Amino acid sequence: MTNWDQEQLNRDARELEKLGYNQELLRGLGGFSNFAVAFSVVSILTGISQLYGYGLQHGGPSQMFWGWILVGFFTLIVSLAMAELASAYPTAGALYHWSSFLGGRTVGWFTACFNAIGMFAILAGIDYGLAKFLIPLLHLPNQTWVVNVLYAFLLFSHAFLNYRGIKWVSWLNDFSAVYHVVVVAILIGALAFKGFHQPLRFLNHFHATDGFSPSYSFIIGLLLAQWTLTGYDASAHVTEETIDPGRRAPWGIFFAVVLSLFSGLFMLMAVTLSIPDLAEFTAKGDSAFLEIFRFNLGDGFGSLVVGLCAGAMWLCGLAGMTSASRMVFAFARDKGLPMSHWLAKVDENYKTPAPAIWALAIFALVLAFSVSIYSAVVSIATVALYISYGLPIATRLWARLNRKHEKIGPWNLGKFSTLVSILAVGWVSFITIVFMLPPNEQAGQVMGILFLILIFLWGFYVRHRYVGPKYHET
Repeated sequence: MTNWDQEQLNRDARELEKLGYNQELLRGLGGFSNFAVAFSVVSILTGISQLYGYGLQHGGPSQMFWGWILVGFFTLIVSLAMAELASAYPTAGALYHWSSFLGGRTVGWFTACFNAIGMFAILAGIDYGLAKFLIPLLHLPNQTWVVNVLYAFLLFSHAFLNYRGIKWVSWLNDFSAVYHVVVVAILIGALAFKGFHQPLRFLNHFHATDGFSPSYSFIIGLLLAQWTLTGYDASAHVTEETIDPGRRAPWGIFFAVVLSLFSGLFMLMAVTLSIPDLAEFTAKGDSAFLEIFRFNLGDGFGSLVVGLCAGAMWLCGLAGMTSASRMVFAFARDKGLPMSHWLAKVDENYKTPAPAIWALAIFALVLAFSVSIYSAVVSIATVALYISYGLPIATRLWARLNRKHEKIGPWNLGKFSTLVSILAVGWVSFITIVFMLPPNEQAGQVMGILFLILIFLWGFYVRHRYVGPKYHET
């Protein structure tokens, strides 16, 4: 390690102390590794392949093109607002720390809870979706117990590797970023070489089989794109393990969204233009993505190519566990969770938040078994996470309106900051409502119950004990 590296580590540790915390986690991630965590959690190969059939049923080709562009634009807006906050307050607690520093412990605690719920659900969504994806790919019997065994094994593998240390996970996340780009290029290249069945104007065609009105169908179909473009807050959650996080974490968030947006668009275009008969493949439901490749590339090669997507999903789940465990660790460190003393422990040998990792695996296992409709699990993850994204942004707007102290990081939007924040809060409010409507009303029911539980816990228990994160203004 050079003198410059050591000096930077010392500066990072001092900045963390100003935010109220000592350096406990191993700080060894560079800028690319920070980006790679977020890009791996977003994982366009995971979201697109798992919900492609859902998109065909709720808008068809126009959903894949115009729906993706619409969601991509507003996701970029939200990511810019979050990147500013990550630059100003680089802690593992990330979103809930931002809310706490700017708006107080109450809004901070609710932000943390929604972020935790979203992370439980996103882990469940990724790994349970992968288990379901592997059933037709490996020609396994489509029985509940087979899916559940696969799901439990996948969760255990991610928990174990995260437990063993950040260096292993960092290497795999770096590999994952390259892997995703290469696999997307292979998928697009293989389909293009075979030849597309449809002209470009096919992407304007609206097609739905859900029985809803065209406008409503298109709106609820946006879940495909929004579920995929979720999880980029991972760059913020690993800031205590990132060198020079005030600059590197914001760029990690921004580039993860931009690269995902454009590579995902080209991938969706290639797959959709390769559909020979829209009605036939829409009817295939969850297996539509796999069957398009099998039809165009043959059963063997098509399955092999799609199998590369399964590898991306596994890497996505690994990065998701990394991000989620850091957030749970930070929340427990501030005594915001039951059994906080245990969950805030760091393993002496591997310097990882081991109890938080294993607790996450257990809760994600229970959540997937509790919700019967997969798209509802995805909706819970998307809605809960975006509420946790929107709360600190809204809190910053409130702080500015009331002329409260606000730290400005080295990465900021200048005069465009307020406009970007207003647009971000508006979009989060919109999708929070939309993704809890039929056919995903089960997500609305679960979120409603969870919200009532959170209000009860805060009013009768937590507010008397929870102090919140400490922030030393300078």
